[in-house]
Amino acid sequence: MSINCRISRRDMLRDSSTGFGALALAGLLADDARSASGGPLAPRQPHFRPKASRVIFLFMHGGPSHVDTFDYKPLLMRDDGKPLPFAKPRIVSSPTDNLLASPWKFRQYGQSGLWASDLFPNVAKHADKLCVINAMHGSNSRHGGALLELHTGSDTFIRPSMGSWVTYGLGTENRDMPGFVTLCPSLSHGGVNNWSSAFLPAAYQGTPLGTSSTPADKVSIPFISGATTRTSQRKVIDFIQELNQEKINEAGHDPALEGRIESFELAFRMQAAAPELQDISQESEKTLSMYGLDRPETRNFGRLCLMARRFAECGVRFIQVSHSYKWDQHGGLKKDHAKNAFEVDQPIAALLADLDRRGLLDDTLVLWGGEFGRTPAGQGRDGRDHHPHAFSMWMAGAGVKGGMVHGLTDDYGYYGVEDKTHFHDLHATILHLLGLDHKRLTYRHAGRDFRLTDVHGEVVRKILA
Repeated sequence: MSINCRISRRDMLRDSSTGFGALALAGLLADDARSASGGPLAPRQPHFRPKASRVIFLFMHGGPSHVDTFDYKPLLMRDDGKPLPFAKPRIVSSPTDNLLASPWKFRQYGQSGLWASDLFPNVAKHADKLCVINAMHGSNSRHGGALLELHTGSDTFIRPSMGSWVTYGLGTENRDMPGFVTLCPSLSHGGVNNWSSAFLPAAYQGTPLGTSSTPADKVSIPFISGATTRTSQRKVIDFIQELNQEKINEAGHDPALEGRIESFELAFRMQAAAPELQDISQESEKTLSMYGLDRPETRNFGRLCLMARRFAECGVRFIQVSHSYKWDQHGGLKKDHAKNAFEVDQPIAALLADLDRRGLLDDTLVLWGGEFGRTPAGQGRDGRDHHPHAFSMWMAGAGVKGGMVHGLTDDYGYYGVEDKTHFHDLHATILHLLGLDHKRLTYRHAGRDFRLTDVHGEVVRKILA
């Protein structure tokens, strides 16, 4: 008996259609299996339902002046040139003189009537989205210690950065991209320690793209294309990974080598995803103009903000964008603070608007600020000193109330007098918005449990929506 094996194309598609579903299911189950296998960046469930899925931190390195930006002090204007009527802090960077009025006018914006200076006219248009924290304070008046405290919770010890803690707690939303990216970070004032995973596994370390001296149009994920094919690369990586795994099996736990294994695999996957992500040519002229890429003054930071939106859109968990190191005006306050603000004001406003219109602001937390503020008393008539005792930061987006000010400083902006917020409280609040209890997010190291907030920190519940 003969068997006719010839079937039509139509019959083949009809008879095998259920197999396509099985193949798709197998692929989904494979992804689940990879997550369940304990890969360090596999998505993990938060402690409770989150308001935010990711963070964009806009870091103004050097210390923007709170009394010239978001903390309006009419008495500072009235008493310009007079001595401070109470004792100055004992810990200062360098001597200061009499009170110095802000060179910029303050106005009220939005339905909330939030005060902002003329340094930030574009950001101020989003006043009803902003939650300004006006009594922030830290423990260190020096850039290095203050940067470490802001980024890691400690100004004296090497600790994991907040981006590393976030990815340790939640994993990544996109297994083809790093969970934590820092754009144009500074190599000074703590350098790599500000995005380091420290004693956490190496997979949670931030991925730096460029440095503070790198033009934004040159910032990219390096080595994502090569002359070899993906098939041949896969064979090479598999062979290297086999050797690495044999070494681990023989010698035992090796965090550095295990981190290298993970980085090889991530780099291989990124070669497919990263080129398209970094290519902004697909963005419309209107979008590029909105971010300020058509103006030389705003082009650099505008491109970084646009990249931040694209990284957020593709599932990167923690994105830092640094405006490095420009805000340290011991002199030249009028000229340089104005120049700095002009460079970032339009791009930041564009980022807020773009995230909002794409629905991303609903689950993206945007944080703005520096490592400290600046003294209400002047250094001469055109400069201000470092001031960690009270300063301004703001949040916008997922889970925070918009159009509000939290915290109050005294009549001149020297000290917090109501609802003071320490960096530990800021960290606890960020983790809370991401669905993480800062007291439960711990890592065992050197015989004790560590956490981002150490033994401190309270969630700032008054600002939660």
